[in-house]
Amino acid sequence: MRGGLWPSSGALDDAGLIGHRGVVAAPRRPAYPPLARSWVSPYVDAMYEFAVAAESKPHLFDDLYAALDALTGGEPDPIANMANAAALLWQYLPELNWAGFYRLIGDELVLGPFQGKAACIRIALGRGVCGTAAAERRTQLVEDVHAFPGHIACDAASRSELVVPIVHEGRLLGVLDLDSPTPARFDAEDARGCERLTALLAPRLAGGAATSSRDRRR
Repeated sequence: MRGGLWPSSGALDDAGLIGHRGVVAAPRRPAYPPLARSWVSPYVDAMYEFAVAAESKPHLFDDLYAALDALTGGEPDPIANMANAAALLWQYLPELNWAGFYRLIGDELVLGPFQGKAACIRIALGRGVCGTAAAERRTQLVEDVHAFPGHIACDAASRSELVVPIVHEGRLLGVLDLDSPTPARFDAEDARGCERLTALLAPRLAGGAATSSRDRRR
């Protein structure tokens, strides 16, 4: 896989020292595309470093897929998996002002783990970009949120949005929501990349077998 995975007791990137079991200095968020970045995740017995390169969007999403697989494989808790997924996307996808999840609870979307400003807690199905994606079970790629009927302005700085429904075995689980202060920030490659990520996550959010693709190949 392009995103390397190896034990590490610490690493030094362009923003500061990433130390054992924690970030000592918070990394700066680069403009697209960064040359390469490292992301360190604490596990019970070891540290792992993910090399996420952004030579192109397809390569970036390949690396994000590999890192997300490593992070969520074997972890059965859906909140933990959403939290790590949101953090990963927030760190490596540039020009975002919000990245996170809404979960389907009953007949409405309820706020889940996210990165960014405090957000709307509950969204009715069919309302706004998130509600529309959930109701139609179809990715919503919005170049200008102000032109979208019924847009919910949780952050006035948001100008474009990408929302991907998360469906497992015909059951809607929620949506992945990405916002940007840049108009037309997202394109078809972003949509395809995020759809791959949500397809990987879906069984791990549904309480299904949380094995990684590496484990399945063994």
